[in-house]
Amino acid sequence: MSIIVLLKDHMIEQYFDSFGIFSKEEIESFTSLFQYRKLNKTDFFVKENQKCTEIAFIQSGIIRSYYMTADGQDMTYCFRFPNDLIAAYSSFLTGNLSIESMQAITVVELLVIKKSTVDQLVSENPNWIKFLKIIAEHQYLELEKRVFQLQKESALQRYSSLLKNQPQYIQQISLQYIASYLGITQRHLSRIRKEVMI
Repeated sequence: MSIIVLLKDHMIEQYFDSFGIFSKEEIESFTSLFQYRKLNKTDFFVKENQKCTEIAFIQSGIIRSYYMTADGQDMTYCFRFPNDLIAAYSSFLTGNLSIESMQAITVVELLVIKKSTVDQLVSENPNWIKFLKIIAEHQYLELEKRVFQLQKESALQRYSSLLKNQPQYIQQISLQYIASYLGITQRHLSRIRKEVMI
């Protein structure tokens, strides 16, 4: 096994350990249940109007979450980067059809676990209930932050925040997707990028 693979496997263990909920033995046990999956650029993890029956940990690459508006526009909701846990959460939790699509915008390496396996882990270990509660809280806070950003911050502030938090990945995201995420036109984004570089 290569050093790179070992480091990537260690990423998911560090992720779960960071919550301070699970023992080392528990983490080693359940992370072995995750299965490796590779997505090529433009491949989907889940599509709108499909059920999301899996959750995944991103080892490498970038995922874009987006939805279609009533008039057929493609609106980017968020980007997901390495060391993130992803799912179409409303569909994953309720069993309803997903209202979003999650698509690879680079080559993506995932570790995937099925909802049925997570449900079994929850039934066997109450620490999983604590973990999923924290994840739900994180999702709420992220949604609240996104709403506040759109309502209170300028496009320049939102772009600067993205640039500050994910500088190593920003160049891999097309301007079309960044503009959609910021809620502006590509022409406006070009002006902002020039302003930031000054």
